[in-house]
Amino acid sequence: MKRFSAILGVVGFLGFITACGGGEGPIQPPKPVPAEYADKHMPEGWWTDPKIVEEGKKIYKGEHNIDVNCASCHGKDGKPVKRGARDFRTVERVSMYTDSYWFWRISEGVPNTKMKPWKEKLSEEERWKLVAYEHTFSHGGQPAMHDDYKPAAAAAEGPK
Repeated sequence: MKRFSAILGVVGFLGFITACGGGEGPIQPPKPVPAEYADKHMPEGWWTDPKIVEEGKKIYKGEHNIDVNCASCHGKDGKPVKRGARDFRTVERVSMYTDSYWFWRISEGVPNTKMKPWKEKLSEEERWKLVAYEHTFSHGGQPAMHDDYKPAAAAAEGPK
């Protein structure tokens, strides 16, 4: 009986770690952006505009619209608090996202996940502000140009 209890304890602990850790698994190349989003890009100067980033922060934290609270899954500091949520602090992953990819995923959601589409709740401008803020997580909390973008094949090869 003690052995059975010990096994149950280990299995339960591993389940807890998996659920709370929410590991995303290996970094996979992102899917191609659909044509309707491929030509959408961050407005000029917005990556590093403190006002834009601050407005994006308010959207992210649900201060702008109580129906939209990205922090409830992705965490207040970008560290996910819900299983399966993307960790925007992971530079290797974020550097593979084009601005149009990121915008598409916020707009349309991610099939077969809890990430739902936000295009009905957020204007195009608000979604871009959100992208600008989320990008700060992979840059030590600071606004930064997305000049670290690397196509998936280059990102997989690592730095040269």
